[in-house]
Amino acid sequence: MSTFPVHDFSDSTAVTTTPAHPAAQLYAPPELTPERWSRASRRLLAKLLGEFAYEEILRPEPDPGDPGRHTLVLDDGDRLVFRARRGAYGGWRVDPRSLTLHDPDGERPFTDPLRFLVLARRLIGIDGDTLGHLIRELSTTLAADAALDHTAASAARLADLGYAELEGHQTGHPWIVLNKGRVGFSATDTARWAPEARTPLALPWIAVSTRLAAYRGTGRLSDPEALYGTELAPHVRAAFDAVLTERGLDPAAYLYLPVHPWQWDEVLVQLYAPAIAEGAIVPLPTDGDLRLPQQSIRTFLNLDRPERHTVKLPLSILNTLVWRGLPTRRTLAAPAVTAWVLGLRDNDPFLRDETRVILQGEVASVTVEHPLYDRLPEAPYQYKELLGAIWRQPLPPGLAPGERARTLAALLHTDPAGRALTAELVERSGLAPEEWLRRLFHAMLPPLLHFLYRYGTVFSPHGENAIVVFDERDRPTRLAVKDFVDDVNISSVPLPEHASMPEEVREILLTEDPGFLIQFIHSGLFVGVFRYLAPLCEEQLGVPEGEFWGLVRAEILHHQARFPELKERFETFDLLTERIERLCLNRNRLHLDGYRDRAERPHAAVHGTVPNPLATPPRPAP
Repeated sequence: MSTFPVHDFSDSTAVTTTPAHPAAQLYAPPELTPERWSRASRRLLAKLLGEFAYEEILRPEPDPGDPGRHTLVLDDGDRLVFRARRGAYGGWRVDPRSLTLHDPDGERPFTDPLRFLVLARRLIGIDGDTLGHLIRELSTTLAADAALDHTAASAARLADLGYAELEGHQTGHPWIVLNKGRVGFSATDTARWAPEARTPLALPWIAVSTRLAAYRGTGRLSDPEALYGTELAPHVRAAFDAVLTERGLDPAAYLYLPVHPWQWDEVLVQLYAPAIAEGAIVPLPTDGDLRLPQQSIRTFLNLDRPERHTVKLPLSILNTLVWRGLPTRRTLAAPAVTAWVLGLRDNDPFLRDETRVILQGEVASVTVEHPLYDRLPEAPYQYKELLGAIWRQPLPPGLAPGERARTLAALLHTDPAGRALTAELVERSGLAPEEWLRRLFHAMLPPLLHFLYRYGTVFSPHGENAIVVFDERDRPTRLAVKDFVDDVNISSVPLPEHASMPEEVREILLTEDPGFLIQFIHSGLFVGVFRYLAPLCEEQLGVPEGEFWGLVRAEILHHQARFPELKERFETFDLLTERIERLCLNRNRLHLDGYRDRAERPHAAVHGTVPNPLATPPRPAP
C-alpha cells in the first residue's frame, strides 16, 4: 500500500491523513464462486485450444467422418474431444460446450485449463520452470475473468457507456491466452488497480531533480511550465512548490510527474533509495483529480477534467508479453515522434480533411534515469523502464458534437446472454449489417493504408490502439489512433517521404523490411481483431465470413484506385499476397523466453505461413 500522504485539494487547505493499519482479517473475493469459476474456465480452455492450435503449438486431429469434431491425445493417452470451426488465416473457433475428456472410465465434460496444462505439458512442449509460472499466470487470468463475470453488463447497457467507463468491461487481448497474468500484483493490488475494478483513484506526484530527469515536449508544450499550467491547478502547483521550499530545495531545479502508487511502494523506494535520501526525488501529494486505469493498466484517463491529458506511467509487472515499464530512450523521444507523425497528417489533405483521422499524440514526457541500470547494457530491460511519464492528447476534445468513441476491442465483446456489442450497435444504427461493416472498414482502413503506402509508416492498429468514432446513431465515421513511440514502425527501404524525419526520430523508430511491415496491419488488425469479428458477424448479423473479408478487400482496392500514382508502393507493401507469415503471441512465453530475464524486450515469434483471405475475391455464398 502506498505510503504517500493524502491531500484534498478541493480548496486551498491541504489535509493530511495517515492510512489506517489494515485489519488482521482474511478476505475472499466475492466473484470466486463455483459457477463463475466454471464458466470462466470453460471459455478460457476453449480459447487456449483455439489459439494454441492456430500457432501450431497443438495439432488437433479432425474426425474423418465429422470434420467439425477434433481430438487431442494427451500425455497419458486420454483423449480431449471438442468441436471447432476453421476460419480465415487458418484460425480456430472452439465450442466451449463441446469439451469432453475420454479416458478408461468413460466420457465426461472437461473444462479445466489449469489441469489441461498438466495433462498436456509434454504435448505442448514446456519445461517444468515454465509450467510452474504458467499455472500461476493462467490462474490469475481466470480470477480476473471471474471478476468480470461478477459485474458483467448487457450489450445495451455497454452501448450507453462512455469511452473511459466501457474500458473496464473489456476482457483483454483476444489472442493472448495469459492476458491478465499481471505478475507482481497481489489480489489487493488487482482489486484496486485493475481495469475491471473500475475504481477511479487519485495519483500522487513526485518532484525529481533535473540532474536525474529530462523533459521533452512538442509545440506549445516545449516548456514544462506550459504542461504544468494545463495539468495542475494554481493552488496545487503552489502546494508542490511549497513542499520543496520547506526542505530548502529550489522548485526551478525539479520536474513534476505523477507516479503509480504501486510502482512507488514496490519498486521505486527500494531502487531509487539514494536519490530519495539526498532529496533528488521528493514525494508530493496528489493533484486531486480522479483517474481511471484503462485496458493497458498503466494508462489513466482523467475523469474529473477530461480535457486534461491522458497519462501513461511505468508499472513493473509482467503482463502479456513484456514488463510494462516505459523504456527510457523511447520515452525521451516520444514528443519528437509525435511531432513528425502529426506533421505528416497535417500536411496531407487526404488525411487531414477527408479521413479526419484523430492522432492522440504523446506530446510531453519526463524521463528519469537510473544512475546504475541505464549504464548497464546487459542488465534486464525491466530495470531500464522504472520511472517516467508520458502525457498523451486526450480524446474528448477531438470529438465533434454528437460523436462518441469506443476502442476497436469493444466490438468483440459479448454480454452474459451471448449478445455482441457489435450487434447492439448495428441495430441502433438502423443500417443493414453489410452497410454498417462497409462504413466500419471505410472509417478505419483509408488512413492506415495511406500512412503505409504514401509514407512507409505503420501504426499497430490492434484492438486497444485503434479507436472507432461513431456518430449519434452509432454509425462508424472515422478512426482515432494512439501509442506512437512504442508502436510506430517505418520501412527499412528509404523513401523520399522520410526526408523530413528528424534524426532523433530516425534513431528511435523501429524499421522493418517492406514485406514484414505489412504484418502490423495484417497481424495487428486483420488477424488480431477481424479474425474474431468475422465469425461473430456471421453468427449474430448473418454476414458470411467470405462476404466480411470481401468487404475488407474491396476497401483496400478502392483506396488503391483512389491513388493510382502509388502503384509501385501497392506492390512493395503487398497486403493482397497469397500467404503471410504466421506471427505467434503465445509461443514466446511457452517456447522462446518463458519467464527468464533478458536485456531487450522480446518480440512475437514467427512460425510458418498462413493463407491470406484477402488474396482473392470472395466466392459467392451458396
